[in-house]
Amino acid sequence: MPFENTLGLAALASVIPLIILYLLRPKPLQLKIPSLMFLMRAEQKKKRFASLRRLIRDPIFLAQLLVLILLSVAVAAPFYTSEESLSGEHTIFVIDASASMNTDGRFDSATEIAKTYVSKKNSIILAQNIPVTVLEAGGSSATKDTLDGLSGKGTVADLSSSITNAMRMLSNEGGRIIVISDFTNWEGEDPVSAKRLAESYGMKVSFVRVGAPADNVGIIQGWLVAEENGYTYNCVVKNYKETTQNVNLEIDTSGSETKKSVILEVKPFSTNQFKLTNVGPGVTTLWITKDDSLITDNTAYISIPSDVHNELLLVTDVKNSPASVALSLLPNIKATQSNNVPADLSDYKVVVIDTQQRALTTEEVTLLDTFINNGGEALFIASSTLDPAVANFDLLKILPVKPIATMQSNNGETLKVVQETRLTEDVRFEDIAVYTYLNATIRSDAVSLVNTDSGIPMLAYWSVGDGTVMYLGLSDELGEDAWNNFHNLPEYPVLWAKLIAWLGGAGDIGDYNIQTGAISALSKEQDVSTPTGTVTTSRLLYDEVGIYEVAGKDIAVNLYDDMESDTTIDSSGVMDRATSQEGSQIVRENTYTSKNYIDIYLIIIAMLLVIIEILIIRSRGEL
Repeated sequence: MPFENTLGLAALASVIPLIILYLLRPKPLQLKIPSLMFLMRAEQKKKRFASLRRLIRDPIFLAQLLVLILLSVAVAAPFYTSEESLSGEHTIFVIDASASMNTDGRFDSATEIAKTYVSKKNSIILAQNIPVTVLEAGGSSATKDTLDGLSGKGTVADLSSSITNAMRMLSNEGGRIIVISDFTNWEGEDPVSAKRLAESYGMKVSFVRVGAPADNVGIIQGWLVAEENGYTYNCVVKNYKETTQNVNLEIDTSGSETKKSVILEVKPFSTNQFKLTNVGPGVTTLWITKDDSLITDNTAYISIPSDVHNELLLVTDVKNSPASVALSLLPNIKATQSNNVPADLSDYKVVVIDTQQRALTTEEVTLLDTFINNGGEALFIASSTLDPAVANFDLLKILPVKPIATMQSNNGETLKVVQETRLTEDVRFEDIAVYTYLNATIRSDAVSLVNTDSGIPMLAYWSVGDGTVMYLGLSDELGEDAWNNFHNLPEYPVLWAKLIAWLGGAGDIGDYNIQTGAISALSKEQDVSTPTGTVTTSRLLYDEVGIYEVAGKDIAVNLYDDMESDTTIDSSGVMDRATSQEGSQIVRENTYTSKNYIDIYLIIIAMLLVIIEILIIRSRGEL
């Protein structure tokens, strides 16, 4: 019988002290009687092994010996193997939910195929630009119900990351991974490489392809350019067919009762560009009137906010601080600078606190607290005035972090992103050297986006009442006492533009028109209207094409991906590589080898023997 932990058998040595203890236990005092001397000598040879016989016949000794042996063997984790039906195995489905899977019902075919592989225990991962687990360790009935409720999305799938996630879920148990996809396009690593990696760990991975090449005409690119009379929208249409297509585009502008239309001649496997001028505030929709195999890229959405100016107050006691310079250079930002917190904050959406020489007064903290609780947004920049030794106690309670003390690092602390969001995109935090910082801990309800390598939060936020408070641990102090080098890096104004746009302001026009797959960290958990329903979240994945309504703002989300729109791709090459001799063949097994551990049964027997021992002792009157 094999053992999982052979070192556990060393516990069998515990029986040796037990035997010695019984052999050396005190014996009754014997008296020699002369009249019996002859008889005793006659029996002397018979009693030579009397002690050993008496030891073996002692039921208490036998019970204790068996208990030690059983427990020692149980520690070694003995098991036996058996061939079990596949219906009892953990099956993880990795289902491609990319935009191309909406071609000719590919996604529906994928969910129907998945039902034929359902086992007793199942998990489902939707492969989007990030893996999304929609079911974990569910039964067969729950799995089929979940599959019926799924729908395709509008991102590019990262199949490799999804397979890696499935590997982690199976790391402590046997199981199989079923990957169902059209395998036409993906981001990240090659899924065949991820398959072979999983198989190298003894996991069974099967690739199941759905769909066939199909024709398509789609909108593959779109961008806005600011003009004097509004915005100009540039639209690129591509024809994936073998014949020239006259593509009819209809345009529906928000607030307009009439629709415009334009016809573009697009040659085979070529593109044509169209410009829509004077795009005004609101939502504008363009769509290709003729349906084809992929509907997802037939429509483009444009969102122009009615007011793109942010009313912002910067409270600072330093002239020409890096923060004030960065804010003055940002478009669509109307920043007012003040030495203190004014009594009336009703004109502002965002308040930035960057005081380096004096701590805020109790009156100022009260004004800020009221402003934030009533829906205002505030950003606090770290400085010595936030050190608990000098800071107002009520102010510290507002922050998403709990400051402890000001710390210094001779070699400089490095930063790392702990949560990828649009706030952290295009900012190389690893290039920032931090020499002085506030040692702090994140509060229980707060979210940290950037930490030092030692875990100190440097960019964090949380909700206070109806508003949001953000903390930036990168001080603006200059000169020899500068806390960091961030203000010297080109990413400095980039981060400020992202922070102000995120903190409740209108932001740049690019924040209203994004591609699918973008992730946004919301200021707090809130209801978001998506193209297909409403979700409540604090971290939003834009995985559908259409209009999202977030905190009163209309966000236009489009696919804009040439490769994902190319439904003519034949993915047979991927399947050939997946089933080549270098990798394992796709085999639908009927059974799998299961380890059946018996240590629990040995422990139960040992406990029964202990009970029997107690009963024997009690029957002897020794208890």
